[in-house]
Amino acid sequence: MRWLSAALLACLLGCGQAGQSVEIVDASRYDAFWLWAGVQSQPVLQQAKRLYLLQAEVRSGQPTRLVAQRPAMPHVKSAELWMVVRVDTLQWSPPIYAAVLASLAQWRRAGNRVAGIQIDFDARTHHLQEYAAFLADLRQRLPADCRLSITGLLDWSSHGDPEGLNALAGVVDEVVLQIYQGRRVIPGYATYLARLGRLHIPFRIGLLQGGEWQAPAALASNPYFRGYVVFLLNPYSRGET
Repeated sequence: MRWLSAALLACLLGCGQAGQSVEIVDASRYDAFWLWAGVQSQPVLQQAKRLYLLQAEVRSGQPTRLVAQRPAMPHVKSAELWMVVRVDTLQWSPPIYAAVLASLAQWRRAGNRVAGIQIDFDARTHHLQEYAAFLADLRQRLPADCRLSITGLLDWSSHGDPEGLNALAGVVDEVVLQIYQGRRVIPGYATYLARLGRLHIPFRIGLLQGGEWQAPAALASNPYFRGYVVFLLNPYSRGET
């Protein structure tokens, strides 16, 4: 992503709502992170209490394929782990389910404190009920002590159909709403976050390391808000040298 210029940052700070300010996300101030394939380890990981680690991708095609993204088994003692599966399609074959569950069991046998699985899927806002049905089926296949997390689009809070959102609430343990896309913060994200009252699911806000963030005034008092997760980037992606 592009680093904010000093002039733009000054404007953002000056245009913030009363009592609030725009900040640049400093990962050292947080304790929950996504660590994706190809992203280098950082000192902030030593303070992590929650880590979402990308394990594999389910890619569409003939046939649908599960492609591993992590070359080695994680060995993390200090943080709670979530095994992330990036998903392009919900058309999973029996071998894909079996491979995902086998990876989960392997992570746990290696001594990791694995809390659950996170599905990273860009579900279309008007097809949330279909997504909820997939997740309900997946949940039945998971061990009883395995929690289920999903990433979510900002559009859900504004345009997601109530029935679809309610269906998700009965299936997943949390949704992490991402205020970024790719390596850039979504313009106007505050407009979407202002409608979080429609989302009756425990949620976190996904921030981008080095990106902009301005917390809505009512966020801290929202009974479903559980904190933040920072998507870590390599130094060159943050404009550092």
